[in-house]
Amino acid sequence: MQFRFATINDLPVIVDIYNSTIPSNLTTADTEFVTVNDKLIWFNEHNSLKRPLWIVEINNCIIGWISLQDFYGRPAYNGTAEISIYLEENYRNKGFGKKMLSFTIEQCNKLDIHTLLAFIFQQNEASIRLFKSAGFEDWALLKEVALLNSTFANLIILGKKVTQ
Repeated sequence: MQFRFATINDLPVIVDIYNSTIPSNLTTADTEFVTVNDKLIWFNEHNSLKRPLWIVEINNCIIGWISLQDFYGRPAYNGTAEISIYLEENYRNKGFGKKMLSFTIEQCNKLDIHTLLAFIFQQNEASIRLFKSAGFEDWALLKEVALLNSTFANLIILGKKVTQ
């Protein structure tokens, strides 16, 4: 597995992997497919020094990506980041997410990140297991904050102190 910073040329594959998760109603609050253009501002908010967007490859084939984003956008929260991990469908539930999460945690010190947050729908049991296996804990439950296919969904916020 290789990790590298995403380039704009990777955005179509990033969007394809993201869109593949929308129909399940497990991973994202988007209810319709997004386009590359829809994700341009999001892509440009990432930078290799503080809020990277990593591409994950095996044998030069993109299998997934990792995003670190600002939490709440105010200076006092600069040391806290929201993590998102997305895998191509054929690579899910095979241990790659665990390696991606471990890699990200290892990078946090040089990114000046002391706290990671994961926002996960309560019905996404696989993601919850992944993050809890890495020491993330339940920090919040937001009841029925999302409406997915006429059903309300709870959002769990898992957190972990990654550096002191």
